[in-house]
Amino acid sequence: MKFFCLLLTPLLLLANTQSNAEIFGVWTLLPPVVAIILAFITKDVVLSLFIGALSGTFMLALVENTIYHAIIASFTGFVDKVVSVMASSGNAGILLQVLTIGGVVALITKTGGTKAVALWLSTKAKQAKSSQFATWCMGMFIFFDDYANSLIVGPIMRPVTDKFKVSREKLAFIMDATAAPITGLAIISTWIGLEISLIRSGYDLIDDATFAHLGILKEEINAFEIFVQTLPYRFYNLFMLIFVVLTIYTGREFGPMLKAELRARAGKFSHGHEQIDNVEDKVLEPKEHIKLQASNAIIPLIVLIAFSFIGFYFSGYNAIEDANLKAQIDASPLSLFAFRETFGAADASIVLFQAALLATIVAIILGMYRKIFTLKEAIATWTHGWRTMIMTVIILLCAWSLASVIKDLGTSKYLIDLFSDKTPIYLLPTAIFIFASVISFSTGTSYGTMGILMPLAIPLAMAVGVHNELSGVELHQYMIINISGVLTGAIFGDHCSPISDTTILSSMGSKCDLLAHVSTQMPYALSVCAISILCGYLPVALGLNVWLGLAFGILAMIVLLFVVGKKVDA
Repeated sequence: MKFFCLLLTPLLLLANTQSNAEIFGVWTLLPPVVAIILAFITKDVVLSLFIGALSGTFMLALVENTIYHAIIASFTGFVDKVVSVMASSGNAGILLQVLTIGGVVALITKTGGTKAVALWLSTKAKQAKSSQFATWCMGMFIFFDDYANSLIVGPIMRPVTDKFKVSREKLAFIMDATAAPITGLAIISTWIGLEISLIRSGYDLIDDATFAHLGILKEEINAFEIFVQTLPYRFYNLFMLIFVVLTIYTGREFGPMLKAELRARAGKFSHGHEQIDNVEDKVLEPKEHIKLQASNAIIPLIVLIAFSFIGFYFSGYNAIEDANLKAQIDASPLSLFAFRETFGAADASIVLFQAALLATIVAIILGMYRKIFTLKEAIATWTHGWRTMIMTVIILLCAWSLASVIKDLGTSKYLIDLFSDKTPIYLLPTAIFIFASVISFSTGTSYGTMGILMPLAIPLAMAVGVHNELSGVELHQYMIINISGVLTGAIFGDHCSPISDTTILSSMGSKCDLLAHVSTQMPYALSVCAISILCGYLPVALGLNVWLGLAFGILAMIVLLFVVGKKVDA
């Protein structure tokens, strides 16, 4: 402790004359570095984010207090940060949206709607290929939550794929590949609140002078619009979803997956020691006497999606203050221009909360009308769905607090001064993608990785772009690529990680040994990752059109399967 005091004493003497970034210098990196290292060691993202934020509030408290008073002030400072981020109307809307969508997922699961859709798809399977494709379709249908995907698809589709001698490893892979990759892309999901909020907090760390230099108002930055614009650049997500279909259509596999499929065709399945019964949520299990109807899920989801789009339109329209812009929208209200401008100006968190609340009401009325549950049971199910999202809320609060601490310390300013003139502009998106992948793989969480990296990646990408004198349009495009690198790298690492919750749930849902699932999935994930870099982030950062990058990536996956892969049924 005395050594630490002596080390910081020269810094504290400068407190009255310099900014925090100049006072602490390299020490401004301490909070995110602590969060990253602890995440590697403990595998606990909440603890890591908390300690990281606490180390930052301790440093801020040292500026005006003795080290002993700073210990107490660091805790009260962290509490103040949590309260202040919760008090933000935008953040409050995000929390409500996340919790309410969790409630909707619980209701449609309890009514048996998702189970009915899965059973219907299973009846369409007539052979090994169609059973795999039905599993992929089921995973795509449950786009709104990765946990729901893992817990629903496996128990329904496992008897079907077993019937046609598809390996448990391939079933687990399809389930895992349609969990986080599709949920991370969906504009209506249990993830979008976190993703949008982290984008917004990252832009808040950029100083006003930079925005003024570019002729942009910080208030004009719309996090939801930026999220939508990242979708074509989410190379790993898109390529992985397509890669699954390619393996099904061509019937080709390679590596450990080929061996697993050949064993399964011979009637030898890999059985895991874990049981899905240990992880299934019995509270949300449909009652035995009810009639399973797909409309129990489809109707509330249609309401959720339809009213989200309607809400985006009118929320954005009412938010637009430019009379000329409104006149152009009024002249052609259903044009692509009108949708782009209104959706871009909409408050996504409020709109999604409103739509989810309306979908909740519809799901409750539908369930009561069909005598699936009483009003009391419906409300209990809905609140249970809220409880399933508590971990997401905790991670959000810790991530927001860490981002606020990083802003106050000037961490981004230090990184900008250090790297903005040294980092090759075309390498930064790939570097961010790889770094996010490593953190996510080591911690087993996409959420925590996004929370740690986004506040650092956005200001750094902005500084690198400004230093390289990119124009306004070019800079915006460059920011989109780098933000995509964080969001996509976090999902790739989580997809591969043996300690990831979705990896574990996929192995349990398919009753496949966890290590067998990881070992068969890893070569596929690494191959798609390499294609994402070589056909995506590197060439697009160099100026290649993103749609050409996607086309080259698909072609590369086809070539890979025909050169390396072998026909299973041959």
